[in-house]
Amino acid sequence: MKGYRKVLIAVNGSKEVLRQGLRLAHDERCWVTVVKVMPPYEGDLELVGIRNIEALLDSNEGITVAELKDLAREERAMIRTRIEEGDIPRKIVEVAGEERCDIIIMGAERRKGLRRFFGGGVVSRVINQAPCPVLVVEA
Repeated sequence: MKGYRKVLIAVNGSKEVLRQGLRLAHDERCWVTVVKVMPPYEGDLELVGIRNIEALLDSNEGITVAELKDLAREERAMIRTRIEEGDIPRKIVEVAGEERCDIIIMGAERRKGLRRFFGGGVVSRVINQAPCPVLVVEA
């Protein structure tokens, strides 16, 4: 990963994507931002009386912020975490632009051939819209 200084790791439910991304970034001593994007919430959300907003966000499926931080500690990596809400591919691309990232690392499940990559999925949309290269690791 020569030449990359700022890395964005987009996480979903896979700890392995984060682990692989942190290892690659650590080898080059890159700045790492980890983004977790949640789909937009369509219902009513009453925040009165909620003391731990992070726990509320983590109640959604996938890897929790606490797990992100624990994995970073295990890999001896310093990370900056961002929790975003909205269209997942669009938010990943926006964060990469805002953070001026040199590369995006994200995961994809192994499915039949390359059909998953070239369909209308999250990975293909990020690849087509990203302001930088995208490295896809098997989740």
